[in-house]
Amino acid sequence: MLSVAGADHIITMDLHASQIQGFFDIPVDNLYAEPAVLKWIRENISEWRNCTIVSPDAGGAKRVTSIADRLNVDFALIHKERKKANEVDRMVLVGDVKDRVAILVDDMADTCGTICHAADKLLSAGATRVYAILTHGIFSGPAISRINNACFEAVVVTNTIPQEDKMKHCSKIQVIDISMILAEAIRRTHNGESVSYLFSHVPL
Repeated sequence: MLSVAGADHIITMDLHASQIQGFFDIPVDNLYAEPAVLKWIRENISEWRNCTIVSPDAGGAKRVTSIADRLNVDFALIHKERKKANEVDRMVLVGDVKDRVAILVDDMADTCGTICHAADKLLSAGATRVYAILTHGIFSGPAISRINNACFEAVVVTNTIPQEDKMKHCSKIQVIDISMILAEAIRRTHNGESVSYLFSHVPL
């Protein structure tokens, strides 16, 4: 649809599957929220050196290992066995979070059932505090009430989706502004400069 509508270049952020880029016959730049996430963790979590980065499912393992490597901390993942779509049956924590700050990282959260379950699991496994950092906060259906009732210190999302209304109903939601990353990507594209710099750096 985008191609047919006349787009000749697409800039995306944290595609759910990076293979999606291959479906276009025009250039696609898939930017990452990771540099902004790393910056937020260093600036807002005082004891980040004693944290564990946790993936709420096996599919996000690559994302959390990348962040954990760059912070030089441990990572863990939660293996979930589903009975049917959108229903989590059993969660198994692989890794150690005892006496540590646990930071759940995922690319998006919709109804937030998985991350709220995961947060409970982490607390029962001995985590001192639990944060969630998500690129796309969809927050549909019961998501906001689930977050309000869950044990998160904060649920941090980027503003790829506007969050002003959601923030009014949930004090735990905090927003990382990624407008500068997109603006810089557009500027670099327009001037024929390298966009790949933004894969690992936050523009100043």
